[in-house]
Amino acid sequence: MVTLTALWLPILLSAIVVFVVSAMAWMVMPHHKNDSARADDEDGLMDAVRRCGGPGMYMFPWAPDSETSSEDYQERLAAGPVGILRVRDPATVIDMKPAMAKSVLLHLVVAVFVAYLAASTREVGASYLSVFQVTGTAAFMAHGFIGFQDSIWFGLPGKVAFKHALDGLVYALLTAGIFAWLWPM
Repeated sequence: MVTLTALWLPILLSAIVVFVVSAMAWMVMPHHKNDSARADDEDGLMDAVRRCGGPGMYMFPWAPDSETSSEDYQERLAAGPVGILRVRDPATVIDMKPAMAKSVLLHLVVAVFVAYLAASTREVGASYLSVFQVTGTAAFMAHGFIGFQDSIWFGLPGKVAFKHALDGLVYALLTAGIFAWLWPM
């Protein structure tokens, strides 16, 4: 049986490698550069949002559950626009250190769960391919599907969700390679 403590190195290394590669994907690679667009009247939009509230996620038109079948709400839906607006605190964009720390923590948590699954299903000395298959599948489930949930429920464009999945595939392959390489013999 393989213990989680025996997998501390692939857990840490995969989390760090995935963090670095994901940072490069967003900062260096061009494929996410057109995920969003500038509003035609950006200043007007920003002024309107300033009047509506602070950071948060807003759905429009909005109604409490008890009123979603009302004629008024249905008319507002039909008239459009319909959307979800995420408003961030400017300080979180200016100082990215907290978000980067949370990202490292997320990758570390994913690596721990990948390690747990692999340790539960693979023995000491398991083949490279065997470890790669299990860890790669688990890592892809964590990293690769994240955008599709936002696409289904919150309007993230499908092409953006697909790009997130491609990024997730790269992260999963790196994670799998690290775990298979460092698997206890």
